[in-house]
Amino acid sequence: MSNGISILSSVAPEFSQILTSDALSFVAKLQRCFGDQRTSLLNQRQKVQAQIDKGWLPDFLPETKEIRESAWKVAKLPSDLVDRRVEITGPVERKMVINALNSGAKVFMADFEDSHAPTWAGTLQGQINLRDAVNRTISFQSPEGKGYRLNSEIATLMVRPRGWHLIEKHVMVDGQAMSGSLFDFGLFFFHNAKAQLERGTGPYFYLPKMESHLEARLWNDVFVMAETELGIKPGSIKATVLIETILAAFQMDEILYELRDHSAGLNCGRWDYIFSFIKKFRNREEFILPDRASVTMRDHFLKSYCELLVQTCHKRGVHGMGGMAAQIPIKNDAAANEKAIAKVRADKEREVGLGHDGTWVAHPGLVSVAKEVFDREMKTPNQLEKLREDVKVAAKDLLTVPKGAITESGLRNNISVGVQYLASWLCGNGCVPLYNLMEDAATAEISRAQIWQWIRHPGGVLDDGRRVTVELFRTYLNDEMLRLKGEFGQERFTAGKYQQAAEIFDRISTSKEFVDFLTLPAYEYLLN
Repeated sequence: MSNGISILSSVAPEFSQILTSDALSFVAKLQRCFGDQRTSLLNQRQKVQAQIDKGWLPDFLPETKEIRESAWKVAKLPSDLVDRRVEITGPVERKMVINALNSGAKVFMADFEDSHAPTWAGTLQGQINLRDAVNRTISFQSPEGKGYRLNSEIATLMVRPRGWHLIEKHVMVDGQAMSGSLFDFGLFFFHNAKAQLERGTGPYFYLPKMESHLEARLWNDVFVMAETELGIKPGSIKATVLIETILAAFQMDEILYELRDHSAGLNCGRWDYIFSFIKKFRNREEFILPDRASVTMRDHFLKSYCELLVQTCHKRGVHGMGGMAAQIPIKNDAAANEKAIAKVRADKEREVGLGHDGTWVAHPGLVSVAKEVFDREMKTPNQLEKLREDVKVAAKDLLTVPKGAITESGLRNNISVGVQYLASWLCGNGCVPLYNLMEDAATAEISRAQIWQWIRHPGGVLDDGRRVTVELFRTYLNDEMLRLKGEFGQERFTAGKYQQAAEIFDRISTSKEFVDFLTLPAYEYLLN
């Protein structure tokens, strides 16, 4: 390529329709305008981490007190984002896109992030899949001969690009790897924004992993420029921000304010939020969490975060969305299936009771379960009228560490799930059913972060009195590898990249310095 843009991988003929010279020029312009600011904000994350390591604890920002205490609202929502009572999420794989849009959910969040392993081919094919979905031309024929096409009525499409920390290693702009966020957003927006607006909808996005309102300001600047470049009406882009970091929880008002002309609300990204809690306080022994399975949304720090999110959103006239139910239908065990459905139902009853305007599911088979709960309890398109003025959340509420035990089964489960997810990711699949739960990268992140935390601190002690050490971890890791090899057989074990996954998982779980995201080192091993 020319004009300072280099593609470091082959471009199959079908992908040339996505990687046109005009589209590449557009995303390159975004990179040139905002790449340095992105790098500066990522560096700021490290400075904040150093402060936390020295004893500082996050709090609501004194310098933005006026924004929190003054009266303002976000811009009016478009009609197809007024009722979002059930949203389904999943990767941008072709059959998944069709099934999700046909699922009966109000919204489908098509994911280039945590449920997508960003192979070059998979990412470009995902862009084609979404373009075809926007144009209503998408279809799929299974190997068994079953055909898939869109229904006449489909969910509203939202797209989640990669977070600010990730790059697209196959695209270089002026010698620098391109931001994965700007690549995913830019290609989708360039090819689809006008077509979406012509169909009466719009370019809608979910924004992940932000740690400050300044990162939201950067996204808003990107949106303003993108709209200007394509001659699209200002404010056409709408974006929901996932509050999935502990630092962002202290800046919800400010994040909405920065995106106020483009905001579609906030969402409780619960699993990444727990990961962020561990990650940010990793060097503080008083913040050790118990087994992952024992940390629930009813724990004080998570309940406080959800209530604050609803209160903040409703004060500003915009949706406060609930989080993911990871359970999936269990086809061969009726009793287990009913138990799983009951957990989903209870989770959604909790959310609608808190005032959330909608919720997430990971499987089409659970749309009706979540919808029944919200239909029963929410008689209007949303709950914006519930201002939750009763909620009083202080910094200490968001920082209260839940009580609970660290157990051998919890440690083994973290190893098993973490390695199996990572192996699947390395094979190009970022959305993985494990033990009747649909897992994405967030679960693997919590798993390895807990192990790192338990190994590092004297408080990392099992309920039977044994310390969690590198040696104990590696004993259980070896046990798990032997179990998987026996279950799958040598050929599948090797082809499934389990050994490579185990080596990466070991390295990041036992390293002296904490690795911020497991997908950063793992990306180097991800093939086209």
